[in-house]
Amino acid sequence: MGSRKRPLAKAAKDHGEKLTRAGLVRMELLGAPPALAPYVTTFFRLRCDEAHIRDVQPSSIGLIALMLRGEGHIRFLDGRVEPSRRYTLLTPTDAAATFEVQGPWDVFGAMLSPVGWASLTGLSAGAHGNRLHDGADLLPAPLAEAGRSLLESVGDLSDAQMIERLGDAILASARPLPAGHAAFIKQVADWLAQSLSPEIEDLFARVAFSQRQTQRLTDHYFGLPPKRLARKYRALRAAVILSRPGITADEIASVQDHFYDQPHMIREIRLFAGRTPARIGDPDKPYLNAFLDLRDFREGGPRMAPIPDDLRA
Repeated sequence: MGSRKRPLAKAAKDHGEKLTRAGLVRMELLGAPPALAPYVTTFFRLRCDEAHIRDVQPSSIGLIALMLRGEGHIRFLDGRVEPSRRYTLLTPTDAAATFEVQGPWDVFGAMLSPVGWASLTGLSAGAHGNRLHDGADLLPAPLAEAGRSLLESVGDLSDAQMIERLGDAILASARPLPAGHAAFIKQVADWLAQSLSPEIEDLFARVAFSQRQTQRLTDHYFGLPPKRLARKYRALRAAVILSRPGITADEIASVQDHFYDQPHMIREIRLFAGRTPARIGDPDKPYLNAFLDLRDFREGGPRMAPIPDDLRA
């Protein structure tokens, strides 16, 4: 896609404006029931009473969001701006994106896994990435109807009830992937988990596909070819590690060893997470901090890229 060739300096500039102040955005991550684990990383509820909200969405596989209150837009890496929808489907993104909302804001949604994106949309994450759609247009009928029903029931349902209704619709809508492709997604996740900087040759050795097929399938399910996918998860996991309270000098050095130099590390983290390492852990980014702290980076699983035990691997 054209946005992948955009200079990093321009991308960094887009995320330099001030974000909504700490304490004004209230965000809660809501665990997904076990049956939904293959499809949903986490549910979330986000509220803010401000008239104008600005924050950053780190690069992700995609999400479903019900805009219970508020409306706004998102700016992608290539400078393209798309308006929010009441029933929002954010497709996989290959870099951090900035969003602005006219509040008050109240949103409930689900972060999707690679399996969830593919099972619910049937679309290539690479070919259809970096877009904001009306969920009713692209999602299967049970899920489209559940979204409409939930939007009509604003204020009448608890978070648990919304999770149950949306979760039932996800299970009713999910289409099984080819067995070989489901195994491939797990193999890619395992490959990412072995190191902050996994070698492409190691991925080719793991999978039962040719190098050309591996490139195509990685782009189809993860939205990026293998080399850039490794860059993305290196940057996001480095951001998580560097934001930890009490991080040691040795841990910092271990992370820095995976980049050419410090300016390179800063550019990469800013491209994929939306902020420089020095600002990742500050309290001015409640939305960004919450999404960088997802279970994706702490627990193993077929849809995740956990932080390796050995940071120098």
